[in-house]
Amino acid sequence: MDYSKETDMIIDSKRGVDYQTANQPLYYSTAFLRPSLDSEEGYLYVRHANPNREKLEEKLARLEHGKFAFAFNSGMSAISAALMTFSPGDHIIMPDDMYGGTYQLVKTVLKRFGLHFTSVDQSNISNVTDAITDDTKAIYMETPSNPTLQVTDIRGIAEIAGPRGIKVIVDNTFMTPLGQNPLLLGADMAVHSATKFLSGHSDLIAGAVVVNDASISEQLQELQVAMGLGLGTYDCWMLNQHLKTLTLRWKQSTENTEKIYDFLKDHQSIAQVYYPAEDSVHMSQANHAGAVISFRLENEDKAQSFADQLNIPLISVSLGGVESILSHPKTSSHKDLPEDERVEKGITDGLFRLSVGIEDIEDLITDFGQALKNM
Repeated sequence: MDYSKETDMIIDSKRGVDYQTANQPLYYSTAFLRPSLDSEEGYLYVRHANPNREKLEEKLARLEHGKFAFAFNSGMSAISAALMTFSPGDHIIMPDDMYGGTYQLVKTVLKRFGLHFTSVDQSNISNVTDAITDDTKAIYMETPSNPTLQVTDIRGIAEIAGPRGIKVIVDNTFMTPLGQNPLLLGADMAVHSATKFLSGHSDLIAGAVVVNDASISEQLQELQVAMGLGLGTYDCWMLNQHLKTLTLRWKQSTENTEKIYDFLKDHQSIAQVYYPAEDSVHMSQANHAGAVISFRLENEDKAQSFADQLNIPLISVSLGGVESILSHPKTSSHKDLPEDERVEKGITDGLFRLSVGIEDIEDLITDFGQALKNM
């Protein structure tokens, strides 16, 4: 029987068959019994597979409308695995506005293995088309991007890439499978830092890649096993538990974000707000603008004072938790970018990124109001 995503995240097809408990047991073992010396049935070694990871991956595949899912031990492991399905000499087009960890990976690590990267403003499809060469094998995008929430037309890129045999990879961390489904829009891989909204409690690190193509699936599985990138047993179990409340968390966070957006966009102390609620391309490929919003202070010299005045948001890195998290990209996620590139991308002293949590919205707005007044 087919269920909605809301039900699918809670119901467990194995319950009553393999076990009688409300929650899947935690299979905390590195090795499993072999029925015979040459048996290839069941589980062998935890690095290869285990029941908790298998259950999680099945659920992630369904949520993203994919056939195969792979749970990795971090979001960066997931991104690394996706990009390592390509070969030396291959060219990959990246966004010019991307997560700092991804930037570091492609600029300093994967280049040593013979992969070539070009970064362009992907909000304009013609920039992507112009960057395609005979060696281009993939287009990687974040939409909305991190931290300025630029939007890329997934369908449009897929229509350009498909006939050329170019793979499309979408980091869907900001939108979750509840907000956007890249595979249904023509992408070949949907990538997640499951540390963020999928987990939602700031207590574990995980990543995921979901695909439909069997050959890509084989490559990802090989990388997951051979490089030891699989998500650990306990984290698989914990993430599976956290997914049960994703619908509720996402609903509350997105509703709160809409109201924070309305408050910030008209505030005299805010110079600019980044949020794709009024972007027609985004709203044509997603069902919501999401729960991350970035904004720039009118007086950028007041950044530290503003942060000091806040009481509710956690001033930190990361995003997607039940608690609101305010980050300062210049000094955290994007601090390793060269200064000229940061300035060009608008990552300056006054830019903040807010992941909106599930707190009472009036409390949040009151807190931001007093911080902007007293900074």
